[in-house]
Amino acid sequence: MTDLSPPAPSRRAWAVWGVGLLAYVVAVMQRTSLGVAGVAAGERYDASASTLASLAVVQLLFYAGLQVPVGVLLDRFGSRRLIVTGAFVMALGQAVLALAEPVGLAVLGRLLVGVGDALTFISVLRLVPAWFPPRRVPVMTQVTGLVGQVGQVLSAVPLVALLGGPGWTVAFLSAAATGVVVAVLALAVVRNHPDPAVGPTRTGARDLVADLVTAWRHPGTRLGLWTHFTTQFPGTAFALLWGFPFLVAGQGVAPATASALLTLFVLAGVATGPWLGVLVQRHPFRRSWLVLGVIGVNVAGWTLVLAWPGAAPLPVLVLLVLAMSLGGPGSVIGFDFARTFNPPNRLGTATGIVNVGGFFASLVTILVVGVVLDLRTGGTSGYDLADFKVAMSGQYALWLLGVVGILSSRRKVRRRMAEAGVVVPPIRQALRRRRDRPR
Repeated sequence: MTDLSPPAPSRRAWAVWGVGLLAYVVAVMQRTSLGVAGVAAGERYDASASTLASLAVVQLLFYAGLQVPVGVLLDRFGSRRLIVTGAFVMALGQAVLALAEPVGLAVLGRLLVGVGDALTFISVLRLVPAWFPPRRVPVMTQVTGLVGQVGQVLSAVPLVALLGGPGWTVAFLSAAATGVVVAVLALAVVRNHPDPAVGPTRTGARDLVADLVTAWRHPGTRLGLWTHFTTQFPGTAFALLWGFPFLVAGQGVAPATASALLTLFVLAGVATGPWLGVLVQRHPFRRSWLVLGVIGVNVAGWTLVLAWPGAAPLPVLVLLVLAMSLGGPGSVIGFDFARTFNPPNRLGTATGIVNVGGFFASLVTILVVGVVLDLRTGGTSGYDLADFKVAMSGQYALWLLGVVGILSSRRKVRRRMAEAGVVVPPIRQALRRRRDRPR
């Protein structure tokens, strides 16, 4: 297959990627804005925990449900159109939320945010192999995914400040205005490929369905999905809705401290992402072991906090946040599985399949936590640490399901590789050598 990637990134490549990355940063800000406003939203709408969770669930439901259709659209229309459309739709959703009085309109606002968000991330990821040489793709993919999480800092600091000052309407209208600015920038700068002659694949509906089926049937795509499923949901559910209430109402920390912990969550992920990307680049045959290590750290962090008698001290909460920060970089490995096991013409479709995993698991986690809290408190907002400990324990079922999926898919991938004559070197040999031979 002909490699259409440039031999080295140009200034234009960095500009295109930079604006795409900015669009993703703002998308993450829009996505996580409800999480830092969870307490304020409960007061504004006089909402129970399950009602509050429904706002995030609707958002994630549309995000996760649209990933496969968006992947198909990405293969057909390219990144530029989807990034621009996504930014405008998210801006509209935030404007609706800013002005909404009844909770029904607030649900509509979050629905629009979920739809626009669904169009953004995999479209930005698609720019990386188009504009950068293959040897840089694993690290650049990690950098894209992790730097994008800076959007959580924008929601945890400036947005919280606006909520505490001018108030709800000004805060969310400001978020909407930011989305419009990003849409205009993306329209002006982003292009799908450095070669104008290389455009999206214009295929018929039958071919699109065939690509979807073929991508799903490959165990490498499913390995990516289960990787994303199992690594991402603890941090996403924490940042998107329940982290701030868990820290403030459950652990009893001050709102400023909770914002600082959420900021640390983002910055730690940004710091570790490129390092994990280098490991993926050097040891492509050991990617699943890196994933399982990330899952183990997440499980250990939550077990420590949930088993702690009473409220955990601040250093223990810091350890939890640092453990969860590895989930973002770990989930990006799922997209590397999609890239290496699928040809470019169905990369968007495969990436969309992978991206469903973590957000579906996050949706389930958010909903389960809200329902359990309501069952324990009778639908009031007076939940305490004991209630949160019971509710957060539901994560273990998802970890178990995800690990089983990873191990099953990995076994099938290795069988297919063996049939193709690909020899996986023993782990001792891989550790002695500086890097595995790339697939």
